[in-house]
Amino acid sequence: MSGPPVTVDFGAPETFGAHVFRVEIAAAKGEPVRIVEDYGYQGGDKGIPYDEARAVVPRAIWSVVGDAARRDFNERLKTQKQSTGRWKVGKTLVDRLLGKELCVLAWASEGAKPEQLPVICTRWAALRPEERWWLFSMTAAEAGLPEDGERGWRKALHLALADGARTTTEEKRRRPRVEDPMEMPLFRGLA
Repeated sequence: MSGPPVTVDFGAPETFGAHVFRVEIAAAKGEPVRIVEDYGYQGGDKGIPYDEARAVVPRAIWSVVGDAARRDFNERLKTQKQSTGRWKVGKTLVDRLLGKELCVLAWASEGAKPEQLPVICTRWAALRPEERWWLFSMTAAEAGLPEDGERGWRKALHLALADGARTTTEEKRRRPRVEDPMEMPLFRGLA
């Protein structure tokens, strides 16, 4: 019987060549933080780049959103009985799916005013992982590079998450779950 997979940093597979995200934090406090998608062994094959910068976040913004992401990711990693992570100067590896979620938070925050950051972080935390993955896919398809900040879905992410009041954890729990229609009484037995 094998135990849980061996991971490093934020759930990234320890194996060489895995598709992961890298968070690059420079030692100089004034330097922005870069989020890079590393395609691993797939990189360089069939037109896929080896890696691709996804976001460049000013350090002051990163200190807020990085903390929100760390708390969210570590809570979920603990639930899966995996080791937790922390951001460090240099490169921090992030699981492929968590990296997509981090990009959504970074994209929504990259041009935010300081007073918008708590709202963005809270509203991002209220999204389910699947919702974050979908938002990543939609955004990356047309505006997934650092220079695309004021376009399409990228701009929409900021507007959607920065506008409004903070959602508390209790309000998040009360949010209705979307049910599988085939499990509803009307449809049972039709599948």
